[in-house]
Formats: sequence, structure tokens, C-alpha cells
Amino acid sequence: MSLVAVERPRPHVAVVRLDHPDHLNSMSFDLVGDFYASLNEVGDDNDVWVVVLTGAGRSFCSGLELEDFGDIPGSDGLGLARLGMKAISFMSGVVPAMRALPQPVIAAVNGPAFGGGMCMTLGADIRLADETAVFCGAGVVNGLTAAELGATFLLPRLIGASRSAELLLTGRRLDADEAERIGLVSRVLPAGEVVEAALDMADDMCRLSPFGIMMTKEVLWANLEAGSLTAAIDLENRTQLLAGHTGNLDEARAAFREGRPPVFTE
Repeated sequence: MSLVAVERPRPHVAVVRLDHPDHLNSMSFDLVGDFYASLNEVGDDNDVWVVVLTGAGRSFCSGLELEDFGDIPGSDGLGLARLGMKAISFMSGVVPAMRALPQPVIAAVNGPAFGGGMCMTLGADIRLADETAVFCGAGVVNGLTAAELGATFLLPRLIGASRSAELLLTGRRLDADEAERIGLVSRVLPAGEVVEAALDMADDMCRLSPFGIMMTKEVLWANLEAGSLTAAIDLENRTQLLAGHTGNLDEARAAFREGRPPVFTE
């Protein structure tokens, strides 16, 4: 039985749901393996234009599974050093895998998003929070570090270096209201309403050009690492020229003249 469920509740929208609520959707090797499989499934589905990521039950993801890690895939015959690298690379790859999806990801965060769970929200393109959401860089609380799964790269770019340092060095818990105030999440919803809000946002995005939203995601991520403003604009220019060859602008102009919403198929 998979520990991650994939649902398609609306046209062009997939929900990827971490589905081990008895363990607060903690990151065992089994759950992470199923997460990779689910990302591959939706990433290969050309009919999916937007992905919503959430957790079953009362938690988004409580971080590393502390009781039963499960088996490390592909670890037969490895010594301790290589086994450790295999394990940590397997876990840390979830954020790059989310970034590699062609579709934008909306995280609908419910309850605790601790440790690797908080990092998974950073791998999303948009974050919405249930009022019960709580964020925490829990690794440092558990005797490890909060430097994991790209947190030290992504969090300062989202909320600034000073706030990131405080949160990651202290392991302090951040509630939904503060997360919204400092820009970690875009919006806070009443308890139980965050997935529906994410689906409504996904619906709105699906009225746009699928090529346009795919390439906007691609350029946003690429330009997080751009070395200069000029390099960023050069990439934007080339992407905009590509978009100009889809016929979407012609459809937008025709729709404007005819007083109707545009219908984009590319």
C-alpha cells in the first residue's frame, strides 16, 4: 500500500497527499520512495498542469521518522560511509525533484511542517497555510542540524537571512500567522479549508497557458541562482520569445476583441 496518494479532483489538477497520518506523515524511506513515484506519475501526466501537495490527517509532514526508518533503497553491499551518503542523498533529493516537475506546486500546509516537512514546503512554488500550520527547523532540536534539504539556500531567499538564521539556529516554532507576516506563506485559511483554497487557486492557474505557467516556474527557479540581473533578463527574454511562438498571444487578442475569456491549449 502506497504511503502517498495521488488524486485528480478537478480538470488538469492533481493532489499529491502524504498519506501516513498515524505517523504524522513522517519521512521514512518508504514514504519518501512513494513520494518520488508520485512525483514521477504526475510529472509524466501531460493532462496535469498544476499540483497541490498536502498531508492526510492533522499534519503536513512531521519530519524524519524517528521510530522506524525502513530500508534504504539500493543499499545492498554498502559499507557504513557509502550507506550514509546513500541515505542522506535519498532524503535530500525530494526538493530538487519538486523543482524538476514541469508543473507548479502549491503546498497546502496543514498542522506541523517540521524538519524535512518544512523543507518540502520550501520546495513548493506557492505556500498556503491552514491556521493550524506550524513550521519548525526541527533537526537542530533533535541534535542534528537544521541545514537540510536545501533549507539554508531557500529559506533566506524567501524570508531573509536574519529571520532564517534565527529560525534555523534556535529551532523555534513558527505559527501560521507569523509565517504569513514574514512572507513564508501567501495566505492563511481557516482550519479545514486550505486544500479547497489551493484547488481554487489551481483552477485559476489552469485558465492560463500551460506553457506559460510551466516556463514561468522554470525561470523563477533558474533565476534564484542567476549571477546577475543581466543573466536573469537574458533568460527571461529567450523564454518570452519561445512563448510568442505558441499562438497564445493571438488567442488572447482574439478573446479580447470578442469579449470572452481566452482558451489556451498550449
